[in-house]
Amino acid sequence: MQSYTIGQAARLLGVSPDTARRWADAGRVATHRDEAGRRLIDGRDLAAFSVEVAQGGGAAEDDVPYTSARNAFPGIVTAVKLGDVAAQVEIQAGPHRLVSLLTREAVEELGLEVGVQATARVKSTSVHIDRA
Repeated sequence: MQSYTIGQAARLLGVSPDTARRWADAGRVATHRDEAGRRLIDGRDLAAFSVEVAQGGGAAEDDVPYTSARNAFPGIVTAVKLGDVAAQVEIQAGPHRLVSLLTREAVEELGLEVGVQATARVKSTSVHIDRA
């Protein structure tokens, strides 16, 4: 299982490393230390926490950056549903939850499972921009 540093987790959650550290210090997400003494977060724990953050249990409104969503959404896989031929993969990319339908073969070739870092790429003919 992949583990993430506080900095990597912060990037995936769409917050500053200081915010991620405060959440870890407060016990909101479990951490462990590697041989070098760095704090790491297990991929499955980070996936579950990213869903909690996205559902309103995380960043204050001031912590969310003003941005125009682009076509690449780096995040963490939070769910994988495999069928005989097709599969559904959910990625939490900061405050964005993306769901993709693809072949089971593609999921297996990419090694997609809960807690793995992945990037969702979106191609669309219509772009909407919102600013809070």
